[in-house]
Amino acid sequence: MSQKLRFGVLSTASIGVRKVIPAMQRSESTTVAAIASRDLNKARKVASDLDIPRVYGSYEALLADPDIDAIYNPLPNPLHVPWTVKAAEAGKHVLCEKPLSMTVAEAQSLLAVRARTGVKISEAFMIRSFPQWLRLRELLQEGRVGELRSVTGFFSYFNVNPENIRNRVETGGGGVYDIGCYCIHASRYAFGQEPTRVVAALDRDPQMGTDRLASAILEFPQGHAIFTCSTQLIPYQRVHFLGTRGRIELEIPFNAPNDRPTRLFIDSTGDLSGSGITAEIFPVGDQYTMQGDAFAKAVRGDGEVPVTLEDSIGNMAVIEAIFASAASGQWTNPQT
Repeated sequence: MSQKLRFGVLSTASIGVRKVIPAMQRSESTTVAAIASRDLNKARKVASDLDIPRVYGSYEALLADPDIDAIYNPLPNPLHVPWTVKAAEAGKHVLCEKPLSMTVAEAQSLLAVRARTGVKISEAFMIRSFPQWLRLRELLQEGRVGELRSVTGFFSYFNVNPENIRNRVETGGGGVYDIGCYCIHASRYAFGQEPTRVVAALDRDPQMGTDRLASAILEFPQGHAIFTCSTQLIPYQRVHFLGTRGRIELEIPFNAPNDRPTRLFIDSTGDLSGSGITAEIFPVGDQYTMQGDAFAKAVRGDGEVPVTLEDSIGNMAVIEAIFASAASGQWTNPQT
C-alpha cells in the first residue's frame, strides 16, 4: 500500500464531486487515484476538473485496478450493497455513502462479506469524525448534562424537482433515508443505546410518492428522542441534548461548514434568558477530510472504522421500524 490510501470513486455523483473528492484530495493520508462512470465523458470531465489521474468507463474496470486500495461508493441507495459487495470481493476496502442499505437484511449480508474478504467496510456518516461530535460524547460521558433523558432534532431542506434522485422512490429517495438517518444516528450515538420501540408519522408527496415530512419518537431505555425531517421545508438543522442538570446544543450539526468555525452550546443553569449558556468553538475543518483520515487510519490497523457494520445495522433497523410504524399507526420494535 502506498503512503496515502488510494481511493477509487464509483460514479460522478454530486456528493462526491462537490464535497468528498475535493476533501480527500486535500488530505495527507488519502488521495483519489481514479474515478469510474458508465458515461466515460462524464468521468473524464470530473477527472480533469478535480485532477484525478485515472478514468474508467465501467465500475468493473475500476475494481480491477491493482493500484486502488479502497472504494468510495456514492451510487444511488439501491446500489450501495451490491457494489460494496463487488468491491470487497475485489479486495478493496469500502467507504459507502449513507444509508448503507435499503433494508436490515441487506446490511446484515455485509457481515459475511466482511468476514470472508477481511476488508474494512464503513458507512459514511462524516459527523462521526468531526470534533464537535467527538466533544459532545466527551461532555455527555463527563456528566455535564447530568443524566441524558431527551434528544431532539430537526433537519430539512427544500427540493421539489421530480428528476432529483432524492425525490424518486425507486432510488431510495425521501426524507427518512436521506436526512432522517442522521437524526436517528445522532440519538443512538448520544444515548449509546438502541431504541426499544418507535412510533412515526409520514406525509408523502402526492405526485412523487416520497416521504416529504416525517416525525418520529424513539423510546430508549434511558429516555426519548424525537425528530422531524423534511425535503420540502425551509433549510434548517439543529440538535439538542437535554439532561437532568444541563443541555447541549449543536448549532450546525450535520452540514458543518468547511470555511468557518462551528459552535457547541452548553446550558448549565436553565435560565431562559440564556445567561447560563457557554460556547465551545471548533476550528475550521472539513469533516469529509477527517472522515477519510479516520477510515485510512483504520485500514492501516490503527483502531476501528468510524461507523461499524453493526452500528449501521442498528440504524437501518430504526429506519425500517419508522416506515412500518407509519404504515400501521402503531408503536413498532426495531428488529436486527
